[in-house]
Amino acid sequence: MSLQSDQDNNRSKLKKDWSSVRDICENTPTFGTRTLENKEHVWNHNAWDNVEWDEEQERYAREKVLKQSSKLMSLEEQQKYHQDASKYWNTFYLHNENKFFKDRQWLKIEFPELHNATKSNVGPKKIFEIGCGAGNTMFPLLSVNQNPELFIYACDFAINAVEVVKIPENIEPGSLDIVVLIFVMSAIHPQCWSQAVENVYKMLKPGGLVLFRAVAPNILMWAYIDYGRYDMVQLRFKEGRMLSDNFYVRGDGTRVYFFTPDEIQTIWGTKFTIEQNAVDRRLIVNRHRRLQMYRIWLQGKFRKIEGPNPL
Repeated sequence: MSLQSDQDNNRSKLKKDWSSVRDICENTPTFGTRTLENKEHVWNHNAWDNVEWDEEQERYAREKVLKQSSKLMSLEEQQKYHQDASKYWNTFYLHNENKFFKDRQWLKIEFPELHNATKSNVGPKKIFEIGCGAGNTMFPLLSVNQNPELFIYACDFAINAVEVVKIPENIEPGSLDIVVLIFVMSAIHPQCWSQAVENVYKMLKPGGLVLFRAVAPNILMWAYIDYGRYDMVQLRFKEGRMLSDNFYVRGDGTRVYFFTPDEIQTIWGTKFTIEQNAVDRRLIVNRHRRLQMYRIWLQGKFRKIEGPNPL
């Protein structure tokens, strides 16, 4: 099981022209979503948005995770994956090289702030993509960029992931407009989350954008998307692959954590204003094989709280 195969299996099924994420603080449905009103119509489309589980599905998911937790990976074996985490990601990209889907439309829908930074009249912008892989965010942005004053930093845990991407020099504290993490926090050990938040806080410019969607200087944003609790990928793990609660090792040695919105609030809420804390619950349908696959992603936008930057 790997991130690459996960992306490949759903590539053609997830592309669309609207956002289906729903903020946990809002009760109104997202405009343009495709909702499944009648279960008999499930095979009419390849994907359905905001699909809520019934009690039986929730119970199955809890029991599945409980069974996984009954046989944790041995502490000795866990140490191998923790100590050599970068090695496993390096091997992952060595095998997959840059065979990744660079979906410009998806970025524009979910994170229009990134595309706003590429416009010709917005002035200096600095974006930092952490966990850039083979440049899945950076290259689509550069391909449409019209801003001569846009500068994009990119870094990754794995050396092989950035052979086609220039690693940035040291970034000055308080110098960045936007920081992007896509499927990054889930790969980090939970003990390191607070340090990751602190590092990003230091790199961002102080203050926030009053008009969040406006095309203006000083867009101070953390763009984030990651796996949600009880996602299909989590439930497919076998016993012996769990490191700790909701933290697993894939078959290729890379690690993955499955979050809840409450955890996202706790992790980021102390230093950032939570402008979006959303869940994307989607039912993916394979009509040929008559399969139904439930996916859960979390997405957030967190603005740096006003104040001077720490030294």
